[in-house]
Amino acid sequence: MITPTRFNRSTLTLALLAALAAPAFAAEDTSEDSTLLETVTVLGKAYRNTATKTALKPEETPQGITVIDDQQLEQRGVQSLSEAVRYASGVVTETRGGAVTMFDTFMIRGFRAEQSYYDGLVLPLLNNWNLQPQIDPFAVQQIEVFKGPTSVLYGAMSPGGMVNMVAKSPQQEQSTKVGLATGSHSLKQVSLDTTGQFGDSDVSYRLLALARQKDSQVGGATEERYLIAPSIDWQVTDSTWVNFNLYYQKDPSMGINSALPSSGMFVDNPNGSTSPSTWIGADDWSTFEREVMMLGYKINHEFNANWSFLQNARYLDASLLQENTYHGAVYGPGGWDYNYWDPNTGNIRLLAYSTEEESKGFTIDNQLSGLIETGSIQHNILLGIDYQNLDGESVYTAFDKVYWNNVFNPSNDFINRNDMGNEYRNVDEVTVDQLGFYLQDQIRYNNLVLIAGGRYDHYRADNEYNGASTKADHRQFSYRVGALYEFESGIAPFISYATSFEPLAGTNALTGEDYDPELGKQIEAGVKYQSADGSQSLTTSLFQITKSDVLAADPNNFLQRIQIGEVVSKGVEVEGRWYATESLDLAASYTYLDMEVTDAGADQGLEGTTPIYVPTHSANLWANYQFYTGSLAGARFGGGVRYVGKMERDAYNLTGSVPSYTLVDMSFGYELGNAVESLDGTSVNVIANNLLNEEYYSCYDNDNCWYGAERSIELNVNYEF
Repeated sequence: MITPTRFNRSTLTLALLAALAAPAFAAEDTSEDSTLLETVTVLGKAYRNTATKTALKPEETPQGITVIDDQQLEQRGVQSLSEAVRYASGVVTETRGGAVTMFDTFMIRGFRAEQSYYDGLVLPLLNNWNLQPQIDPFAVQQIEVFKGPTSVLYGAMSPGGMVNMVAKSPQQEQSTKVGLATGSHSLKQVSLDTTGQFGDSDVSYRLLALARQKDSQVGGATEERYLIAPSIDWQVTDSTWVNFNLYYQKDPSMGINSALPSSGMFVDNPNGSTSPSTWIGADDWSTFEREVMMLGYKINHEFNANWSFLQNARYLDASLLQENTYHGAVYGPGGWDYNYWDPNTGNIRLLAYSTEEESKGFTIDNQLSGLIETGSIQHNILLGIDYQNLDGESVYTAFDKVYWNNVFNPSNDFINRNDMGNEYRNVDEVTVDQLGFYLQDQIRYNNLVLIAGGRYDHYRADNEYNGASTKADHRQFSYRVGALYEFESGIAPFISYATSFEPLAGTNALTGEDYDPELGKQIEAGVKYQSADGSQSLTTSLFQITKSDVLAADPNNFLQRIQIGEVVSKGVEVEGRWYATESLDLAASYTYLDMEVTDAGADQGLEGTTPIYVPTHSANLWANYQFYTGSLAGARFGGGVRYVGKMERDAYNLTGSVPSYTLVDMSFGYELGNAVESLDGTSVNVIANNLLNEEYYSCYDNDNCWYGAERSIELNVNYEF
C-alpha cells in the first residue's frame, strides 16, 4: 500500500518558501543597487536551455547537444522516443528490438539512459521495474539529447547523458489540426491538435488527443493507446504567467515483451530459422496494460527588470499489469537446472510470471535567475531547489509449472489460467525522497563563455521487500565547469568537466551498510561551428567517461559483491546540419566509441571486455528536399540511412558479435492545396521505415535476442485550419 512519507509536508513548505522568498528578495532593491540591477537581463518566458536552465543557446553551451525539432519528428513519423532518437549521434536505440515497443530503451555514449525527462522533470523508474511513463511523440514539440553528466542540475542520472522532451504548449494564434493514419500492421490512428486564445482574454489553450491501434510485429498481439493532454496558459499580469497541464494516457495493450535465442536468428541452426514474427509465449498470458496520469503547473514571474523565477511542478499516478513468460533456469532437488534451451531440437523451457505495479509521486523544481553585468563581464546566476518524492509497489508473482515450446514450431496455446501450479509472490515497496540545491554561474566576457556549477543532493530510499526493510541515505555533491570561446568566424572551441551519481539499491551483506552511489565523471573537448546566417552547424566532440564504484565480485568471497568496478567509455562524435539551399536540408552524424570494463573485481572474465549494446562505429544521414515552385510545388521528399556497427553478444564477449546493419528510411509529403484549391490546408504523407526490410538484431546475451523493427509503411492525411 502506498502511504504518505515523512518528507511531504516539510518539502512542500520549503517549496512554498522558495517561491515566496524570491519576490521578497527582489523587493529588497534599494536606490544604491538600482543602477547595477538595471543591467540584469530577465529570462522570463523566453527560451531556456535545458542543459543549463538558462537562455544560453545550444551552440554556446560547452557540452554535446542534439536537438530534434517538430519538423524532423513529423517527417520521420516517429511513434516513440526510441524511434525519435534514431538519428542522434552517440545514441544506440531500441535495444530490445522492434517488437518491444512498451519501453523506450537506448544508450547514450555507451551507458543506459534509465530515466528520461518531460518538460524538465524526471519520468521516474523505480528499482528497474517495468513501470515508467512513456510519453507519446505526438505530445512533444522537440526532443533534446544532452551528452555526458548533467547531475549538476538534475541530480541522480546516468553519466552518459539525458533526454528531455519539450511538451507542446498553448499558442495565441488559433490553429486546429486533425489527422488520420493507416498502414502496416493494420495501423489505425486518429489525432487532434487544437490551440488558440479564448476570445480577447489573457488565456490560451491547447488540446491534444490521439487514439492508435495496430497489430504487434510478433504473434497476434495488439498495440493500443489513447491519449488526451489539455493545457492552459494564463498571462495573469504583464510579469506573471501560469501554465496548467494534464497528461493522461491509457495503454490497454502494448504488444509483447519476449526474447529468442540467437541460434536460428543470425546464428545458423539445422532446424531452420525463426522470423521477426516468431512468438513462443502464450496467447492467454501476454498482457501489458499501463495507465499514466500527470497533473502539473508552471509559474513564471518577472519581478522587475532584474530577476525572474520559474516553478515547475508535477504529480504522477501510474499503474501497470504484465503477464508474460520467460525462458530460464529452474531450481529443483538437485539444485539449479540451466538446461532450458536445446539448440539441437529447438525445445525451450518457459516459466510464467506476472507483475502488478503502481507508482505515485510529486516533483518540483524552483529556479531563480538573473543576468548581472559588471563592466564588460556578465554573470547569469541560477539558484535552484528541487525535490521529488516517489512511492511505489511492485507485486511479482512467479508460477512453478514448467512449460516446453519449440522455437521453430511454436504453439501459443499451452497455458491454462486455472492450472499454473504453485504461485510465489514477492512484494517490493519503495519510497524515494531526493532534495537538491544547486548554484550555477554562467559568465560571459566578450566572446568567452564560462560555466561553473555545483549541486548538493540528499537522497533517501526506504525499501521493504517481502517484509524485510532496508534503507539508503546518501549525500552527494556534483559539479561542472566548462569554457567556450566564440570566434567571429562562427567557430567555437569548448572544454568541460562534469560529474554524476546514480544510487544503488541494496546493502553490502558483509558490512550491512548501504551501497554507495555509482559515480561518473567526464572530460569533453570539442569544436562547434555555426554560420552567420544559421544555415550551417557542426559539432565535433572528444570525450572520456569513467563510471566507478560499480558493483563487482569480491575476490575474497565470490558470493558477495563489492564496489570496486570501473567502466571507461572513450569516443568521438561529429554531428552537423546544413540548409544547403532554400529547399535542401541535410543532417548527418558519426560516432566512434571505445568502451571497456577496466576493473571487475574477482570476475576476471569480465575485465577487459566491451559491454553489450556498444558499437564501435555508427553513422546517420538524413536529407529532405522541399519543392516551392513548378509542377511539384508543395511536394517534399526525404530519406535517411542509418548504420550501426557490430556489437558484443554477451557481457563476457564469449559468444561472438551481433551483426552490423544498415537501414534505409523514406518520407514523402504533399500539400494538396497546391493541386486543388478547395483542399487548402490538407496534406498527405507517406513514411517508410526500414524500406528494404533488412533483418537486424540486438542481444542481451546469447539466449536473449530480439529482431529489429521490420519494414513499416504509414499513410497519414492531415487537415489544418
